[in-house]
Amino acid sequence: MTSLLLLSAAALCGYLWMKVRKEPPQTAKGAPDSAQAAAELGLVPADELGTADACAPDPYDEEIRATVRAGDWRAGAAFLDGAGQDWQERYRRAAVLQDEAADDDAWLLAWRAARPQDAGAALVHAGALIGVAAQVHGTNPARRPTWEQSRVFHQVMVRAREACHEAQALACDDPCPYIAEISCALGLGYGHDDCRALWAAVVERDAYHLVAHEAVLRYWCHKWRGSHEPAESFAREAERLGSPGQLLSLLPLYAAFKQDRSDQNTDADVYYKSPELIAAVDACLADVAAAAAADPEDRRIVRARHMLAWTLYWQDRYEAAVEQFRVIDGHFDGGAPWSYFGNPKFFYVQCRDYSAMQVVGANGD
Repeated sequence: MTSLLLLSAAALCGYLWMKVRKEPPQTAKGAPDSAQAAAELGLVPADELGTADACAPDPYDEEIRATVRAGDWRAGAAFLDGAGQDWQERYRRAAVLQDEAADDDAWLLAWRAARPQDAGAALVHAGALIGVAAQVHGTNPARRPTWEQSRVFHQVMVRAREACHEAQALACDDPCPYIAEISCALGLGYGHDDCRALWAAVVERDAYHLVAHEAVLRYWCHKWRGSHEPAESFAREAERLGSPGQLLSLLPLYAAFKQDRSDQNTDADVYYKSPELIAAVDACLADVAAAAAADPEDRRIVRARHMLAWTLYWQDRYEAAVEQFRVIDGHFDGGAPWSYFGNPKFFYVQCRDYSAMQVVGANGD
């Protein structure tokens, strides 16, 4: 059995390697290799990439993490309340707190005991349970959870759903507890009608929340409860309704990527070069530019740039890809699209450095 598992893992790694490998074209004698090209363009050496965060950590976030870890739940409550009705920021701050609570919830339990009707504490509680369920289930796509892991995961997700409903009852117009429940829809396998009803509750409160759209797009993909057609339709409709700077143009790129990952027969060198996906990338580039002009510190932009870098790489638009890599370079937490591979950092560096080599080679001609 162990030998079969090892063979299966090796086959999967081989497949993933072939999916992103590009043989370098014939280059002039003495042309730099990919790592040299990356260095020439000022990109961060592979062994110096920070792998804990998607971008430089926010000092305020780090301060709050340390403070609640030390037991000061009031600082956590003030941190969350400070987002006001900026629902994108409130959801992000709740994620900071729930990550800490998933590891040690003593401070959160004290918060809940002191303020049992606090909607923020209820939201963080729901998110922390979802985080615990994810830890139980495991995040390695090449390794199936055991029966015991699956059983405990289901139990924790049921508790998380109950916590989401409690937070929703306390939250009134806050969409965040409804967005959190989308993870329950995935983990517990909600039917289509139930998911649509949940989504309607989100849209009623915030029709343009990017993380919410990304989460429910996963639900409609083939891996979960749908297929490529409803996922693509959802993504295109969201893009159509969005305004410049809201980054909803990212969704068609996610839908295309997820289709690529679910179909082993896809030739990525052809697939990503379709006129539809070239137009989708152009729209997302314009959207990112608008978002960056409105708020250069908007952390949602980083995720969009990662997906753009990946797609531009496959479209052989190397200069544009390098521009995205240049902005996001230095910090790398293995998020999408790289998280879909067994060694996320390896594939990130490979795509980045190959793009750099093409740019340096073209400029040297």
